[in-house]
Amino acid sequence: MNDSALITTGLPIALAIIMFGLGLSLTVDDFRRVTRSPRAVIVALVLQVLVLPLIAFGLVKLFDLDPLLAVGVMLLAASPGGTTANLFSHLFRGDVALNITLTAINSVLAAITIPIITNLAIDHFDAQGDLGLQLGKVVQVIAIVLIPVAIGMAVRQRSADFAARADRPVRIFSVLVLVIVSVGALLGERENLADYMQQVGLVTGIFCLASLTLGYAGARLLRLDKRQAIASSMEVGIHNTTVALTIALSVLDSTEVAIPSAVYSVLMYVLAAAFGYLITRRHTDTEKNLPQPTG
Repeated sequence: MNDSALITTGLPIALAIIMFGLGLSLTVDDFRRVTRSPRAVIVALVLQVLVLPLIAFGLVKLFDLDPLLAVGVMLLAASPGGTTANLFSHLFRGDVALNITLTAINSVLAAITIPIITNLAIDHFDAQGDLGLQLGKVVQVIAIVLIPVAIGMAVRQRSADFAARADRPVRIFSVLVLVIVSVGALLGERENLADYMQQVGLVTGIFCLASLTLGYAGARLLRLDKRQAIASSMEVGIHNTTVALTIALSVLDSTEVAIPSAVYSVLMYVLAAAFGYLITRRHTDTEKNLPQPTG
C-alpha cells in the first residue's frame, strides 16, 4: 500500500481538498472570537496541545507498544480536532461557534505541534532508522495543512455563495476519504491486523474516552457552561485522523504508524456518540428532578 501512487500523491491531494473545504467554512472572525471567550478557548487548547500528548505517552509506555505503533499514537494525539466535532457538538447542543474557533486555531497550531511531537516520539522510541520528519517533510506537513485552509478562506471571502454550495459535497468527500484510507491502512497490514488490534485497540479506545471525558470535565471544573463543555469535549475527543493518516502514509511512508489513527477513526464516532448521549441525558434527567415553579 505504501508504494501506491494513490497514497503518495492522491492522499495528499485529497487532504488538501478537505482542508480547503475547512477553509471555506472559516472566516477571520472565527479567529477573532477567541477574545470574546478566551477562557473556553484556552482550556480546550491546553488540553488538546499539551495534556493529550502526555496522556498518549503514558498509555504508550504503560502498554509497551511497538516503536512504530507508539509513534502512530503520538501522531494521533498531536493531530488537530476534526470538523466532524462541529457536527457532534451541534447534535448534542454544544457551543458550535466555539468549536469552529477551536478548529480554526487548532489547524494552525497543528502545523507546528505535529512535527515537534512526532519527531520527539521518533527519537524517544528509537524509530529513526525507519522514520524521520526532516525539514523538507516538515514543510510538506505545513503546506498540506495550512495553505489549502488559507485558500479556502480567501475563496469564501470572495464568494460566500460558492462556499455554502461546496460545504456539503466537501463534507461527504471527507467522510469517504477517511473510510477508504482507514480501511486501506487496516487491509494493508491484514497479516498483522489481529496483533495490531490487540495492541492498539484498547489503547486508542482508552485514549478516546479519556479525551472526551477530559474535554468535558476540565471545562466544567473551570466553570465553563455546559454548552462550552460539550464543545470542548467533542473538539478534544474527535481528531482529524485524515491529517494523521496522510502524514503516516504519505510523509513517513509507514502503514504501521497509520494503524492507531485508522483504528481511532472508527472508534471515535461510536464513543463520541455514546458519550454525548450520556452527558445530555444526564443533564435532561437533572432538569426533570429540579423542583418546578408554582403559580
